[in-house]
Amino acid sequence: MNILVTGGAGFIGSSIVDEYIRLGHSVIIIDNMSTGKKEFINPKAVFYKMDIREDAIIKVFESHKIDVINHHAGQIDLRKSVEDPKFDLDINVIGSVNLLQNAVKYKIPKVIFASTGGAIYGEHDYFPADEKHPVRPYAPYGINKLTVEKYLFYFNHVFGLKYTIFRYANIYGPRQNSRGECGVIAIFTDKILQNVQPVINGDGEQTRDYVYISDVVNANVLALKDTTSSIYNISTSVETTVNYIFNKLNEYSGTSFTEKHGPEKKGEQRRSVLSYKKINEKLSWKPDVLIDKGLKSTVEYFSKAKI
Repeated sequence: MNILVTGGAGFIGSSIVDEYIRLGHSVIIIDNMSTGKKEFINPKAVFYKMDIREDAIIKVFESHKIDVINHHAGQIDLRKSVEDPKFDLDINVIGSVNLLQNAVKYKIPKVIFASTGGAIYGEHDYFPADEKHPVRPYAPYGINKLTVEKYLFYFNHVFGLKYTIFRYANIYGPRQNSRGECGVIAIFTDKILQNVQPVINGDGEQTRDYVYISDVVNANVLALKDTTSSIYNISTSVETTVNYIFNKLNEYSGTSFTEKHGPEKKGEQRRSVLSYKKINEKLSWKPDVLIDKGLKSTVEYFSKAKI
């Protein structure tokens, strides 16, 4: 297949690109390099430094016969979306619709879209939340991801564009950016390895569902053969507290930091955990890397990266 991966120089996108190429697919990357890294770009891919909002992306579609768009480019910081909703809207909705219009124009059969789990469901009515859970996004980031999901439904209904939507839990692992405001595992690991005390927001008993990057990659491989237009959670169905994350990272790093707690973040979701039952039944996907193994691998990666 010829696969266009947007955000293919980033943490998740580059990991997917590498696996697609390993499996023999041809990959085209679009990335504006705002958060992507040059060293993550697979040399066997065709790379365009470009923003998904640009009209100029038409040249990518004119130059390549694309079979699938794997859309992972976007503004990923929930807190940034709260500070600047218009910026998030511009990238995550306008940029996505630009891609979808070109997908229809150039008769591309399918789009794989990186959506969000916790930020779309909001505070859960039941645990773990499945794909039928009410959607109550509490920040512009979640609102805009849900908006793109609705656009995909529209483009499917009117033009026959097939889609696979992944509502991701909290993804972590090698290549994650430790300098941003999101990704507590990467941020804590980086600080601990630099001998800097991490600060836990609030009491640290808030929970998230942490899914390892290799499991996310596997889901994106399976999606290439999915003939339905479906929404799937990508998760572990296991809740893990921030305190547990901190203490395990401390252990695997060989350090002896004690917990230091700061003020809680206003409006922060208390619990989030997603069911992966649907994708397990439909595509036989399940998480293979659970939290302790994933944390250990993440520490090993960041340790080597600092040598």
